[in-house]
Amino acid sequence: MTTYVVFTRERTNDPQEMAVYAEKAHHAGEGHPLTPLAFYGDIQTLEGSPVEGAVILSFPTKDEALAWYDSPLYTEAKEHRFKGADYRVFMIEGV
Repeated sequence: MTTYVVFTRERTNDPQEMAVYAEKAHHAGEGHPLTPLAFYGDIQTLEGSPVEGAVILSFPTKDEALAWYDSPLYTEAKEHRFKGADYRVFMIEGV
C-alpha cells in the first residue's frame, strides 16, 4: 500500500547544517522508489501552530519507506537535520 513520509520543519537552528543535510538527503534518495509530492512549497496554516516548511514523499510500500529512512546514506544525512532544525516526521499509509 502506498505510504507517505511527511516532514514538517518547526524551527531552523543552524542553516549551515541544513545546507549539508539538503545535499546529503538528495543523494540518499538515489536507488529508492520515492516520489516527492510536496517540497517546501507555499504553506497556509489553517489550524495549529505554523510551520516553516513541509515535505511529502510517496513510496510504493511501508517497507520501502522504512528502507529509505533507515538506509546508511539517509541516516548520515539526518544527523545534520537533527543539528540544523526541529522537525516532526511521520509516516502514514494511503487508502
